[in-house]
Amino acid sequence: MSVQNAEIARLFARLADLLEIEQQNPFRVRAYRNAARVIGGLSHPVADRVATGEDLTDLPGIGEDLADRIIGIVKTGRFPLLEEVERRTPGTLSDLMKVPGLGPARVRTLYRELGITGPEDLERALRTGAVRELSGFGEKTEAALRSALARTRAASERTLLAEAETLARPLSEWLGGCEGVLEVAVAGSFRRRRETVGDLDILVTCRRGASVMDCFTAWEDVGEVISRGRTRSTVMLRSGTQVDLRVVPQISYGAALQYFTGSRAHNIHVRRIAGQRKLKINEYGVFRGRRRVAGRNEEEVYAALDLPWIPPELREDAGEIEAAARGALPRLIEPSDLRGDLHCHTRATDGQQSIGEMARAAADRGHEYLAITDHSRRVSMAHGLDADALLAEIDEIDRIAETLPDMRLLKGIELDILEDGSLDLPDRVLDRLDLTVCAVHYGLGLSRRRQTERILRAMDNPRCTILAHPRGRLIGEREPCELDMERIMRGARERGCILEVNAQPRRLDLSDSDCRMACELDVALAINTDAHSAAQLDLLRFGVDQARRGWVEPGRVINTLPLGELLARLRR
Repeated sequence: MSVQNAEIARLFARLADLLEIEQQNPFRVRAYRNAARVIGGLSHPVADRVATGEDLTDLPGIGEDLADRIIGIVKTGRFPLLEEVERRTPGTLSDLMKVPGLGPARVRTLYRELGITGPEDLERALRTGAVRELSGFGEKTEAALRSALARTRAASERTLLAEAETLARPLSEWLGGCEGVLEVAVAGSFRRRRETVGDLDILVTCRRGASVMDCFTAWEDVGEVISRGRTRSTVMLRSGTQVDLRVVPQISYGAALQYFTGSRAHNIHVRRIAGQRKLKINEYGVFRGRRRVAGRNEEEVYAALDLPWIPPELREDAGEIEAAARGALPRLIEPSDLRGDLHCHTRATDGQQSIGEMARAAADRGHEYLAITDHSRRVSMAHGLDADALLAEIDEIDRIAETLPDMRLLKGIELDILEDGSLDLPDRVLDRLDLTVCAVHYGLGLSRRRQTERILRAMDNPRCTILAHPRGRLIGEREPCELDMERIMRGARERGCILEVNAQPRRLDLSDSDCRMACELDVALAINTDAHSAAQLDLLRFGVDQARRGWVEPGRVINTLPLGELLARLRR
C-alpha cells in the first residue's frame, strides 16, 4: 500500500495542530508544520524515495527523527505518535483549526469550556448562543464563525488541484499499465484545471475482453468500492476523493471526453448549436438522424459544429464559443513560454534552502533567470530582513551569481505594504535591487476603500515593481481581502506596475476571472511560484493553468521575456 505525499503532509499538519492546542514546545510544532509543507510540496512521491533507500535527511528541514517517522508511515500506513496524542486530545480539534478565526487559543477555550471537539459541536453551540457567552468571543465573533464554518464545509467537499493531481497521476499511470487499455484521460474540472476539484472522472478505451474494472478496483489507494459494472465503476480513495471510471468505445472517445470535461454550461451551449444544425450531440457522438458523423476525437466533434477545438481551460461558457466561431480564440500561454521565476524564498527568512541551492535548482530546470525575494522585516514570523540584512544578502547574491554562467540571479525582496501604503524598507536600500515583489500580509480586514487606497499609494512608489498575490486569499482557509480590483488594475497600468499570478496551489492569486480582467484592461502579469524550496519551483505550471483559464497569452506575461528585455521592463 503506497502512501501519498498529501496523506503524510496531512498527518504531520494534524499532529502540529494538536501539539499547538496542547501548548507543547513551539519548536516541535514548527518542525512538524515545516515537514508537512516540505512533503506536501514535493513533485515526486516520498514513498518512492523510501522504497529505493534514499536518505530522507537530504530533504530540507527533515532530520533523522522526522525521516524515521516518514519511513514508518510509508511502511505501515500508521503514525503511532499521532495516535498517542489523539488518545489525550481529540484529533477532530485539528478540523476546527481550519475554520478562519479559530487559532489554537480559541480552540482550546471551546474544548475546555464547552466540550466542543469538532465542527458539528461548534455548529450546535453557535445555534444555541453558547459561544457568544465565552470570554473573548461575543456576538460579532459568533456571526463571523458561523459564516466561516459554512465556507470551510463547502471547501472541504473539494480538493485543491495540486492535491488532486497527486491522486490522478499515479492512478492514470496504473490504469495505463492494465492489460488491454489503450487510452486514459482524466476529464471534468480536473481537465479544465479549476483551482479545486470535486470527484475525479476518468475515461478509458480498451480492447475487447480487457479486465479494466478488476484492475481499477485493485489499485492500492482504493478504500471502498461503491459500485461496479461492466462499463462504469465508482470507488472512494483513502483520501476521501471519489473516482468514477467509464469505459467508452474508441468510436465515441472524443465525444465522451468532450461531454465529461464540461463545463455543464459549455455543453448546453454546444448542444444548442448542434440543434440549430439539425444535429444531436451526446457522450456517444454527433448524430444526424441515426447516422454518427463525429465522435472519435474532440477535434471532429467541434468541427461538426463549424468550430475549432477549444482548450479545456476555456470551457466555461464565458465567450469562448463565440470567440471560436469568429476565429478569435487566444493563443494561450504554455509552461514552455516562461523563461524564469521572479518570486522565491531562501532559508535567510522562511525558505528551506540556501540561495545557492535555489539558484542551482532553477538552472537545472532551464531557467534563464531567478529572483531571490526573501521577506522584509515586517513579516517577523518569517524572520524578515531589515536593511542591513538585505544589504548583506545583496552581496551574497552577487557572489553566487558569478558562479552561474548560464543563468542570471536577480536581487529582490518580498516587501510588505504597510497600512498607510508606505513600503517596509527605505528607498536607498531598495534602489540596490533589480525588483521588488510588494505584498499585503497584515491588515487584510480593512474596508474595500481603505485597502484599495493602501495598495494604490504603494504603487505610487516607482520601486514597487510587482504586486504579489494581490487578493491575499488562501483557498479554503482565508477569504480574499476586499479590493476594488478594477481600480487596482487601472492604477497598475498607469504606473507601469505588474500584477502577479501566484502559483502556490493554496493561493492561485490572481483568480482566473482577475486574469481575464487584466487582459481586458491591458495590465502586465508575472507568473511566479513564491517557492520556499527547490521542489516548489515546479509549481509554475499551476500558475500557467490559472492564467490559461483567464485567457492569458504569452505577450501579457513579463517572465516570457529574454533577460535584457525583462530588465528594461522591470525599471519603471
